[in-house]
Amino acid sequence: MSTFAAKKILLSSMVVLGTVGLIGCTSKEQSSIDAPVSKVRIAIGTQDTTINCATGGLLVRELGLLEKHLPKEGDYKNVKYDIQWKNFTSGAPLTSEMVADRLDIGVMAEFPAVNNLVTFQEAGKASIFLAPLSGSTTGSGNAIVVPNQSHVTSFAELKGKTISVPFASTAHGLLLRAVKAQGWEPNKDVQIIAQAPEVAGPALKSNKIDAHADFVPFGELFAYQGVAKKIYDGSQAKGATFHGVLANQQYAEQHPEVIKAYLKATIEADQLVQKEPEKYSEVIAEKTGIPAEVIYLFHGPLGLQTRDLTWKTEYKQATQVAVDTLQYLGKNNGNVDINTFIQDKYIKDAFAASDLDYSQALNNYGKSPLVSKDALTGEEIKTFHRVTQIWVKGEEKVRHYETPEHAFKDLKAIESAGKSVRVVYNQDALNDIKLLSNLAWFATNRAGEIHAFLLKGDATQWAKSQGGKVYDFNAVKQLVN
Repeated sequence: MSTFAAKKILLSSMVVLGTVGLIGCTSKEQSSIDAPVSKVRIAIGTQDTTINCATGGLLVRELGLLEKHLPKEGDYKNVKYDIQWKNFTSGAPLTSEMVADRLDIGVMAEFPAVNNLVTFQEAGKASIFLAPLSGSTTGSGNAIVVPNQSHVTSFAELKGKTISVPFASTAHGLLLRAVKAQGWEPNKDVQIIAQAPEVAGPALKSNKIDAHADFVPFGELFAYQGVAKKIYDGSQAKGATFHGVLANQQYAEQHPEVIKAYLKATIEADQLVQKEPEKYSEVIAEKTGIPAEVIYLFHGPLGLQTRDLTWKTEYKQATQVAVDTLQYLGKNNGNVDINTFIQDKYIKDAFAASDLDYSQALNNYGKSPLVSKDALTGEEIKTFHRVTQIWVKGEEKVRHYETPEHAFKDLKAIESAGKSVRVVYNQDALNDIKLLSNLAWFATNRAGEIHAFLLKGDATQWAKSQGGKVYDFNAVKQLVN
């Protein structure tokens, strides 16, 4: 008899009061003395509005993917699963629930994840980092915005200003790196205050703060909503950032097959989004209230961040940066070993069980790929640095174009036909990030090619070097006949 089966027989005669591990079953739950029924709790903390976590939370929950992959044979043949989901708006309260043994698995970014580890240590326990979910090895996703009416156009202009940020978040780390890059000192050259995104939105709209730094998707969401404009993207800091999955170490060691099933579910969720990004952007939008246009900005092909479940060196380094930064903030005592915290054996096991090559995925640094024909010419898109995309209202699929010239020509035809456009996207010429076109700046070169930029200063400098001019979105559309 296996150890697991022996435990089930023992626990079937009693009610286990603890909330971690196996929960005992009453005699009424037994079909016979030889076939005891055990109950395994799987309590998962999600962050639905942090859309990077969707493939480890919201989509797994809403599509019933965990139930699909849970083991049902062998030692698990008669197990009853008690699946519990709880949604949070940030990592700190989720960590509190995990440490209190009310959650077994949680999703959060690298900075709050290190806080999770430290909080577990202080309680005489341990948590482990199972896998990334989505991120950027160059830092895109975190952002700094200013009110729409602000005259500030670059981070360098924020000296002496007040900048709010969710404390101990991945965006906090970005802000501190940006301050350091300017040669400034926190709380001397800038005033940094704590502010959650749900408070920052109204504050930006009413001009009560000079700037706000935040994580996925709020920098883009506030810009899309028209309450702020992005002046700094995390890719400018060149430091990786990501969201991932943690587990109570004791739980993971006791239920490795459950952890594997959960990670297999996240892999399937990732594959579904890869195949139909528009469809699942709508699903996430319906459950979170975040516009599908913003979700597609991240999860669609060539998106701001890439869904990636492998432990790339950059993500390990980002976790170490979080350790160092949080120590600087007095949030940990430095007694943190990320090589113990990060345990890749679980995700490797899930990849193997899903018939996927972990090593191949680990070495893949490409963005979520775009395989499409140009909607204007019908030709296969072969170059991607000037790709432009249009989502027409009433159409299920986003239209893709190899160049802005093709897209803007088709845009005129779309509007002339009386159709409405939900959103237009361009790729930034310097930082290779996807932009909301109506908030971007455009510059031409001597050949008349159109290139997009996040910042007006970048567009101006590039146009000057190329003998071209700078345009906003409304003006650049008129260049194409």
